Amino acid sequence: MSDSYTVTAGETDNGTRLDRFLAGQIPDLSRSRLQDLITQGCVACNGKLIDDSSGKVKTGQEFTVTIPEIVPSHIVAQDIALDIVYEDEHMLIINKQAGLTVHPGAGNPDMTLVNALLAHCGDSLSGIGGVARPGIVHRIDKETSGLLVVAKHDAAHIALSAQLVDRSLKRTYTALIWGALKVPQGTITGNINRSPANRQKMAVVKSGGKEAVTHYRTLEVFTPGNMTAPLASLIECRLETGRTHQIRVHMAYTGHPLLGDPVYGQSPSTRLSNNAYKFLPRETRDALMGFERQALHARQLGLIHPATGEAMKFECPLPQDLEHLIKALKL
Repeated sequence: MSDSYTVTAGETDNGTRLDRFLAGQIPDLSRSRLQDLITQGCVACNGKLIDDSSGKVKTGQEFTVTIPEIVPSHIVAQDIALDIVYEDEHMLIINKQAGLTVHPGAGNPDMTLVNALLAHCGDSLSGIGGVARPGIVHRIDKETSGLLVVAKHDAAHIALSAQLVDRSLKRTYTALIWGALKVPQGTITGNINRSPANRQKMAVVKSGGKEAVTHYRTLEVFTPGNMTAPLASLIECRLETGRTHQIRVHMAYTGHPLLGDPVYGQSPSTRLSNNAYKFLPRETRDALMGFERQALHARQLGLIHPATGEAMKFECPLPQDLEHLIKALKL
């Protein structure tokens, strides 16, 4: 049987966005969850279904939110090895390997992190965060390695998702970029949206889009062999927001895309065809040519435990492929 909530807008609520108003009235549901329910036709105003989460409420309006029954997931549990950094009855911290997609989608129907989680946690994840993405609080790209948090029940999912919204969930990445940034430490701002030139890509846009803020600092600059200008840099990026491909897009926007990024940067063969690179050590060139993913690793994760309120911080070392590439860049 489906659950439902009924709330009435008071005088102080007049003019408030619908999703914000409902989130304030129904603490069991996150704002993003309510937005999904509105889109799915599960919210009615004075008995009439509504579908605009940004609409403004009026004093005296009565809203009914109906929670649909959980639909059993058709995603198959698969025994895929997981590097579990931390686990309790509320959440998991996973060190995801590069090449593992987070959740099923077009082109990746199975062999994803979600398939592995269903095998590890069983039916307890069913319905948490949606049927297609059970337990997933935030995601990282398939070819990005590193830390992410997974909720084991609805209350944990709501609490952790709220930390994403209020920016108290701290995420720090290590990356390798081509060249060297003119300003070694700073902040990149620029709204991100679908690229008007290529809808398969994201881009920094002049108008519209969503706010995106990346704080960065240069850790090391590499000028291997007999080169006279920097070939690459090791940087740290701290996300204030979490937009799709944010670090990759922002670094490409500066003119210093990530090494190995097939979407927002040049391929190593194109980059190294320039005469300026002809004096590179053979080992450096081979390492660059053989690196087949974007050089990005989610190294640190800071959060408030969803049940105890304890501030927690997790860190995982760089994977071997990145360590090998850095070593080759130092020759």
